[in-house]
Amino acid sequence: MKAAIPTRGPTGLLIALALAVLTALSVLTAGAPGASAATGVQAVAEALQKNPVYVDPAAADELPESDADALAKQIEGADKPLFVAVLPDGFPTENLFTDLRTATGVTGLYAVRLGDRFDARADSSVLPRNAVQNLVTSVRGEDDVRTQLDDFTDRALANMGGSAPAGWSTSGDGGGVSTTGLIVAGAVLAAGGAGAYTLVRRNRRRHEEEQRQALERLRVVVDEDITAFGEELDRLDFHPGEPGADDLMRADYERALDSYDKAKTSMAQARRPEDVRTVTEALEDGRFSLVQLAARREHRPLPERRPPCFFDPRHGPSVADATWTPPGGAAREVPVCAADRTRLADGRDPVIREVDTDYGRRPYWDAGPAYGPWAGGYFGGGILPGLLVGTLLGSMMAGPAYAADYGGGYGDFGGYEGGDVSGADFDSGDFGDFGGGFGGGDFGGGGDFGGGF
Repeated sequence: MKAAIPTRGPTGLLIALALAVLTALSVLTAGAPGASAATGVQAVAEALQKNPVYVDPAAADELPESDADALAKQIEGADKPLFVAVLPDGFPTENLFTDLRTATGVTGLYAVRLGDRFDARADSSVLPRNAVQNLVTSVRGEDDVRTQLDDFTDRALANMGGSAPAGWSTSGDGGGVSTTGLIVAGAVLAAGGAGAYTLVRRNRRRHEEEQRQALERLRVVVDEDITAFGEELDRLDFHPGEPGADDLMRADYERALDSYDKAKTSMAQARRPEDVRTVTEALEDGRFSLVQLAARREHRPLPERRPPCFFDPRHGPSVADATWTPPGGAAREVPVCAADRTRLADGRDPVIREVDTDYGRRPYWDAGPAYGPWAGGYFGGGILPGLLVGTLLGSMMAGPAYAADYGGGYGDFGGYEGGDVSGADFDSGDFGDFGGGFGGGDFGGGGDFGGGF
């Protein structure tokens, strides 16, 4: 995993300028990607270690070299570990993704166009399985190779994490950096450093004011959540000493009360939008305790631990996953409460949590970046990226500046380790069948490519 680089203060600005100069120089000195002879998975892997896009010579008609070069530059420019391979019909498919990931040895997202079929797999630290499924489904049926790969790449880069492997930026034609280039680089650094301190102070004040305003707007929504949970506690009408109450029921009730108190205390102490995550984590935990308590009182089987309803976490823990397609977006599986599951099954709209924005009432996923920590507390454990694919909030959270402004770790939006050289040490389950008929495209559960894929 790459070491953290300071992003604030004059030192951080100088480092950023230096990186920009070095990046420009590396672009000038890097060699153009070339095609390798296709001798199997090993040849594909070796090519991908040097360039994000590989086109098998036997499939050269599928994606012209100019289009492949443009796609590679887009991926390199985004600094994400996305690997794209265009292979011909007849290429061996058994365990293709697992073997390709092992041979490449780099954590990332791997996409393969094979003949007229397309699929993808990823390390879960870069993009969780359900997010990969949703992305592949969103481009399924696009016959034109360039269009399909462009669309997939655009959406993947906006939602995945990690950094590009070092090998992409170090490949070159063996030429050196000119003295003129080094002089220009030095001049740029000197000019940038002259005004760094003033610029940083101005940006810091503006950033602090933006954070304060975001927290105040978010506070209204969180206070509504806390109030709603308090009302649930009142309606419960449970008394620890009531007939039939046992120690397990009392423990559930005590956890719910503790969660309520923790949410209120955490919100009172919040100073930045990212502090809100602790609040919604407490509320999510408290609601599950209430569901457990209700099951014990009614002598029902205890419920499984599930995330809250995607459309409004105040609806409580979800009971199932349902397919939902946002306006202008791709279909995806989202956790839903019983009421919203019925609405969707009847062809009606779910009851969506809307919040105030500068443009009126909007769903929380279209309300701005401060809602990332709020959603992250409710939907931890890596499911958040898949739920937010194609939404305004999802795109913002995938941006490189988001973690610096609002913190990381919201599901799989933060703390990525993509692009690191991990060799064969990875979870092969991430690269196996998606199963369940969803398939993630023609390679997956549909079984078109044969066993073990």
